Amino acid sequence: MHTFTVLGIETSCDETAAAVVRGGLPGPGEILSNALFSQTEAHAPYGGVVPEIASRAHLEILDGMIEKALADAKIPLEKMDAIAVTAGPGLIGGVMVGLTTAKALALAVGKPLIAVNHLVGHALTARLTDGVAFPFLLLLVSGGHCQLLAVEGPDAFRLYGTTQDDAAGEAYDKVAKLLGLAYPGGPNVEKAAEHGNPKRYALPRPLLGRNSSALKNSADFSFSGLKTAMRQLVLTGGVDVNDACASFQAAVIDILRDRTANALALFQRDFPDVENPTLVVAGGVAANIAIGSALTQLALRHDFQIRIPPPRLCTDNAVMIAWAGLEKLAGGASDPVSIGPRARWPLDPRSMEGMQK
Repeated sequence: MHTFTVLGIETSCDETAAAVVRGGLPGPGEILSNALFSQTEAHAPYGGVVPEIASRAHLEILDGMIEKALADAKIPLEKMDAIAVTAGPGLIGGVMVGLTTAKALALAVGKPLIAVNHLVGHALTARLTDGVAFPFLLLLVSGGHCQLLAVEGPDAFRLYGTTQDDAAGEAYDKVAKLLGLAYPGGPNVEKAAEHGNPKRYALPRPLLGRNSSALKNSADFSFSGLKTAMRQLVLTGGVDVNDACASFQAAVIDILRDRTANALALFQRDFPDVENPTLVVAGGVAANIAIGSALTQLALRHDFQIRIPPPRLCTDNAVMIAWAGLEKLAGGASDPVSIGPRARWPLDPRSMEGMQK
């Protein structure tokens, strides 16, 4: 197995990160370093990510993160096989900072530049950690995305379902604001839910049980109605925060479980020869323990293996970017330094999904 060593750079949102990964296909790979600076403190007063603040922070911090990643890996830049960087989707200012820096480094040391789709990074993380073989079913669930896809290769995705409105992670963050919980909202809703009664408040489960031809995809999601119901609940007053969080999370779990079950059937229809099919759960919301537990039970009932990367590799990081770049490099691909940043970049080009981050 031929191995590669790749420097990865990630600046698509509010994490400034650089990492060095070594390995060969199909994985697992070796994480030689993982330098990350979270801008949570800078954005907390605003209750969400402010693009201008994020971009300026990336400018100030990124060089130091790259130096740290190289120092921790004990490998100089000149010894890298390639420089991989998030080229989208994301906040365009932040993406530009990372991409411009990667171009300069690649030119300086004469190494290939690999432009990585941030979502592909999430999708392929389970190959880095567990060597998951293609094809597999992916539930990508984060603050900006909620979609189910068959992953047939590093650049081959088949969309089964996507959110028609809000993403699950976005719903978590908005509910946190409604309930007065601190930023970042998602983890705080999860913590409060641990101490609440999930049956206290009756909340809707949009699209639950629907497998109708009227839907574009039978595995589509919708969270807007649930979010609206939470707003109306809060407006009534006297709401117990823990019980509200537990009731909300129970509704999200029911939705994710129901739509994923449809996608499991679709995957088995399309890939009947796969003997040990795998469900991969990726993205920031995949770090939610209650959601992971519910999806694990679902997968086992349908004779699917399940792989969920460790929490530190579910949220945005440069390790996944380095690995996605390694997969692209191993396939003989690289990108010209003229490549530009992309605010929108769908995994399945036949769809319009991938435009919500």
